[in-house]
Amino acid sequence: MTAGLRALTPRGRSFLASGVAALLCAFFFGEHDLLRVGVLIIALPLLAAMVVARTRYRLGCARRLSPTRVAVGNEATVTLRLENVTRLPTGLLLIEDALQYALGARPRFVLDRVEPRGVREIDYKVRSDLRGRFAIGPLSVRITDPFGLVELTRSFTITDTLVVTPVVEALPRVPLSGEWAGGGESRTRSVAVAGDDDVAPREYRHGDDLRRVHWRSTARYGELMVRREEQQWQSRGALLLDTRRHAHRGEGPRSSFETAVSAAASIGVHLAREGLGLRLVTDLGPQHLPDDGGALLDALAVVRESAARSLEMGVGALRQGGGDGLIVAVLGALDETDARALARLRHGGVTAVAVLLDVATWRPGALDGDEETVRNAEAVLAAAGWRVVRLPAGVPLAAVWPQAGRSQVTAPGPITGGAA
Repeated sequence: MTAGLRALTPRGRSFLASGVAALLCAFFFGEHDLLRVGVLIIALPLLAAMVVARTRYRLGCARRLSPTRVAVGNEATVTLRLENVTRLPTGLLLIEDALQYALGARPRFVLDRVEPRGVREIDYKVRSDLRGRFAIGPLSVRITDPFGLVELTRSFTITDTLVVTPVVEALPRVPLSGEWAGGGESRTRSVAVAGDDDVAPREYRHGDDLRRVHWRSTARYGELMVRREEQQWQSRGALLLDTRRHAHRGEGPRSSFETAVSAAASIGVHLAREGLGLRLVTDLGPQHLPDDGGALLDALAVVRESAARSLEMGVGALRQGGGDGLIVAVLGALDETDARALARLRHGGVTAVAVLLDVATWRPGALDGDEETVRNAEAVLAAAGWRVVRLPAGVPLAAVWPQAGRSQVTAPGPITGGAA
């Protein structure tokens, strides 16, 4: 009963106050009819509070997100499944799902009645213009009486997470080279490399493709022999993202930092889909990721600007990692010290591409040295053999990405980026 009184709505409190006032007036003026009215007005919210407080609905709740990962600006569908697991029908239910501010206003629904063992499903849409991992839930159910005098709130504990990733652009195919390393369980040489005479054959097994029959070995051993599976080759590379706050210009989704994150996501997915074993490095050091685009997008969804002043830790991580045949750096404003440190990473057969954001175009005239800084950094990197791609504000990465391509011969062959 006490819980029910605490759950009185403003309307319920008004009824209670009006009833008390009617009783006082009835005693003061000696009006018996007014006394009856006062008693009725007081009894109504008290009875409603008692009924709601004694309500023992058992409700089950499940939530489903489709999809669980979306790009900035795209919608996801949230499906709520509410089940009445008791043998009694429910009364009026007010449903509200908790959302973080970036996903919009909290959705509210009204369920008039749910029959015993009944199920209701409710769908609503969410979208965000900001990257990040956003919690959805918990769901709260408010039980109220038909007159709206009492409202009791009960909450579930389950929550779900929606990952909002950076926008990924489809990039044109350009020739890039990486250091090739064998992968998979098979360690035999490729037929294309070793030649037909040097193939290590094995005996025929049921289901083997007859086109792989090695007739010379078959004649030699007197039984059907087939070529072994060719070795699966994988190229390795590194992606450096400059997250330093002082190296970027602008605020919000249109800032140079958000453009850099989107560019890194586009390049990472673009190369990963072509079989590149990619690792992510920022100015704070290496980020340990599985070699797939999904993990990269999850990491870039939550990356934030750093207070670092130089790229020293990032350059050190690239140097210690080693074995990278391809380095792609997405950079903000560079000073000559950082540019020279990056330039020294380019040696031997390493292919290095720098996507250099033209930060002066994000806030024209705000800092007079920005344009000169970009030109100096470009000159230092280009002199060391880096392929420099300048990215001004408002220009899609796909429009300038072909500048990263250049004919280069590496063994066993070039890796080319395909459209994402």
